[in-house]
Amino acid sequence: MNWLIEYHNQIKSGAVTVSKRLRRVYDKLVDDCLNPKGEFVFSERHANKPIDFIERFCKNSKGEQAGKTLKLELWQKAFISALFGFVDAEGNRRYREVILYVARKNGKSTLLAGLALYCLVADGELGAEVYCAATKKEQARIVFDECVNMVKQSPDLAHNIKKRKTDLYFGLTFSKLKPLGRNADTQDGLNASAIVLDELHAIKDREQYEVLKQSQSARNNPLLIMITTAGTLRESIFDDMYKYACDVADGIVDDKEFLPILYELDEKAEWKNPAMWQKANPSLGTIKKLEDLKSKVKRAAQSPRDLTGLLTKDFNVIQNQAKAWLTFDDINNPETFNLADFKGAYAIGGADLSRTLDLTCATILIMDKSEKKFVHQMYWLPADGFNERVKEEKIPYDKWHDAGLLRLCKGNTINYADITEWFMEIVKAYGITVLWIYFDPYSARYWVDEMQATGFRMEKIYQTAKNLSLPMQTLGADLQAKRVNYNDNPLTKWCLSNTGVIEDNNGNILPIKAGGAKNRIDGTASLIDAYAGLYAHYQEMKNLAKDVK
Repeated sequence: MNWLIEYHNQIKSGAVTVSKRLRRVYDKLVDDCLNPKGEFVFSERHANKPIDFIERFCKNSKGEQAGKTLKLELWQKAFISALFGFVDAEGNRRYREVILYVARKNGKSTLLAGLALYCLVADGELGAEVYCAATKKEQARIVFDECVNMVKQSPDLAHNIKKRKTDLYFGLTFSKLKPLGRNADTQDGLNASAIVLDELHAIKDREQYEVLKQSQSARNNPLLIMITTAGTLRESIFDDMYKYACDVADGIVDDKEFLPILYELDEKAEWKNPAMWQKANPSLGTIKKLEDLKSKVKRAAQSPRDLTGLLTKDFNVIQNQAKAWLTFDDINNPETFNLADFKGAYAIGGADLSRTLDLTCATILIMDKSEKKFVHQMYWLPADGFNERVKEEKIPYDKWHDAGLLRLCKGNTINYADITEWFMEIVKAYGITVLWIYFDPYSARYWVDEMQATGFRMEKIYQTAKNLSLPMQTLGADLQAKRVNYNDNPLTKWCLSNTGVIEDNNGNILPIKAGGAKNRIDGTASLIDAYAGLYAHYQEMKNLAKDVK
């Protein structure tokens, strides 16, 4: 049985309700299953092996089903199939890292315990080291204790697995399974084959994650399973990993070894609509009691104090000061254009210089007779430490550089002369006249002098809500209407998807970075600056607009 395709069919028919993002993930998984590309193919035997193991040997230890053989739900079987089913000719898994983002009380501890025992006993790893990890050892023991209970209830497992003082030991392959709290000093000597990292949202920094992941470097077929709800701790590793998972799911980042399974609402307001609750709660009505959730929703509707906990834990809605700006579907536009077709056109420029060590972006914006906007951008980073940055931040700057979307400045800072050179290239190579360039005057004095000396007209735009609100609102409306063609630039798409908004007392909005500290919005900021110029000179640009060839 191909549970991956079965689940996908349920999604397509409407029998199962999932978010738009998760549907995209399963669309791609099924396409990869039916139309294999590269060295990895889908093997039903490998996909079903852990499912068969869990349903044959593992038993429930809690609630009404205690003592009964564990029967996995369809979404769980599809998840396991995706994780274990794609293999190469030697049987090595494609997916080495996965984040399972699911609301509480959906059977995660039981599922993880079954997978941990499978990795201990039947994953084919000699001398396997399987760890149930969390920021606190007490939290790590939740899954570990579930493993112990499963072993006790299964004669087959109890006969072959020995409970020692601190771990479970499978003597046939000299393998062990144990709980692990956050203690980087004691984790340095690990040689982990499989790790279950519980409650990612509670981990404050990347240290534990990095140490655990590094401990798998000597393994041929490692597996890192992260599971979490939204939580309320911001600017943590969770924000980084969640944003990265979204970028992989949306196709902005290409990471063939990372599997994002994100059960969440598409919109915050959906918490009021029972028909949407399954998006974050795939086991609603079976493992998770529907009446219990109804009661919590009713209470939260009358008590704002209860609402935050409900949104984060039961619906996976991230809570912070930044409001969402646009959805991925609002942002996404696969249209492309050839800049050479705009020879002789007039444009408005924008520039976000950021700090000399950070991502910098320059923009030209052209409007045609139909008032559609065409956006061409270039990005810069310092060359020194570039490869280390790619590896540390897990952002594909190297691929974007190879694609000609990003340039490197010699040394360890941004050379603003490189930005001037780019604007000159636009003028000379394409015959495009850049009438005005809007920029944030902060730390831009010497660059402005250079640009003015080459003939460009520079216009200051201070980065205040009063100045940026209308241009940002206009840009947002144009993006939603698919009236902004940014040449399907993945770096621009990434910056747009990283952008949230904050609102002042007068209702003016200002762009703000949403998600992890390593996410950038420089492309958005540069584009908003150009839109400020377009707003100021709209009639002039309309009169000068030309048809595309």
